[in-house]
Amino acid sequence: MEIRNPVHPQDFKSYTTEKTRQEFLIQRLFTPGETRLVYSHFDRMIVGGACPDKDLKLEASKEIGANFFLERREMGIVNVGPKGTVSVDGEKYVLETRDGLYVGMGSKEVIFSSEDHLHPARFYLNSSPAHAKYPTMKIGLKDAEKTHLGSPSESNVRTINKYIHPNGAKSCQLVMGMTLLEPGSVWNSMPCHTHERRMEVYFYCNLPDNAVVFHLMGEPEETRHIVVRNEEAVISPSWSIHSGAGTSNYAFIWGMIGENQTFTDMDAVTMGRLR
Repeated sequence: MEIRNPVHPQDFKSYTTEKTRQEFLIQRLFTPGETRLVYSHFDRMIVGGACPDKDLKLEASKEIGANFFLERREMGIVNVGPKGTVSVDGEKYVLETRDGLYVGMGSKEVIFSSEDHLHPARFYLNSSPAHAKYPTMKIGLKDAEKTHLGSPSESNVRTINKYIHPNGAKSCQLVMGMTLLEPGSVWNSMPCHTHERRMEVYFYCNLPDNAVVFHLMGEPEETRHIVVRNEEAVISPSWSIHSGAGTSNYAFIWGMIGENQTFTDMDAVTMGRLR
């Protein structure tokens, strides 16, 4: 498990492009036969990817100090690859592409598998600390609560699909979903915002091989960008905006943890503040 430490916003102002990428960009999440985990000390979020060309069991490690991975944690999973199965304490959940799964605290055994090991599933996961147990629940894309936003003139027509939230799959503190941009739309989360009460991670997917997203981050008055490619993630501290524009339309999975689960709890940033 890789560790990422917190960064003070004043220190961030001195970061080079390479240093920014080292601290906030997560790459190579899906290697067949492996589970890759990154532990962020921003609210202790764990970001990961499992790509099972054989059965992969989710293991605890010394970084979380527990007997099993979900002893004091909960987890959200979205399959961004071919059909696969997640087995939770012996109960199997079949996940098609873009299906999600919430796994509650206390689940002892989590095993990832693929229907076709030559074309393995790609399970993207977010895990947060938890202090209460909620039922494990599958959420298909069609079942997600949907919010339609944006306009063609602003190049940001998109549908927000909420998977794990108080009116969907209930959790202790994790909130998670997927936003899909329409063809011809490239901007996400603009006008932008911060939320001092929550950190967030964006995972970009459905990008063509030759496409990129210019992800914007930093305090509104002093922003930086990270060039992000398909199936890469960016850690967003609570003090940072999190927005971006792509060279084509795309999708991204967002996961948040912090003080509350109110999706609309955002501190809006006016366009005049951005620099």
